[in-house]
Amino acid sequence: MPAKITNLSEKTTAALVALGRTMRARRKALRVGAAVCAQAAGISRITLYRMENGWSSVTLGAYLSVADALGLEVELVPVERVATVESSQTEDSLPVRIHPSKYPWLKRLAWQIHGTDVLTPKEALGIYQRNWRHVDEDELEPQERNLIKALRLAFADVSIHD
Repeated sequence: MPAKITNLSEKTTAALVALGRTMRARRKALRVGAAVCAQAAGISRITLYRMENGWSSVTLGAYLSVADALGLEVELVPVERVATVESSQTEDSLPVRIHPSKYPWLKRLAWQIHGTDVLTPKEALGIYQRNWRHVDEDELEPQERNLIKALRLAFADVSIHD
């Protein structure tokens, strides 16, 4: 096993932890056990555990194998592009990464999701769909209304309302 890298910046450490949490949340959302996921990715269950906990000793190849097994795509994006994309969100645009903490109702509805601070649009849509009966539409903030509108536009064949 490669040695743990000790001189990582806080930003890099946080990125590894976030990546691991995202992969764990995806695995849990798919209801795939750790042993099955590890086997599908061609790694040990211990390596998967280390990955999901943000250990720096896990190889990039292992991360990419798990991402592939979970149907995730890893893309390196220049920091300037991420800032441009996030600042250019319009009323009808759908963010690539949805932070439940920015949307009060989504945060309430996603109380059972642990280990991730970010959702994909499809995951957010699923949470809204399953729990829409608990949402008080009069209390929705404009930003969350816009998110729901963008989800409806992006997934036109799927209804959020029951």
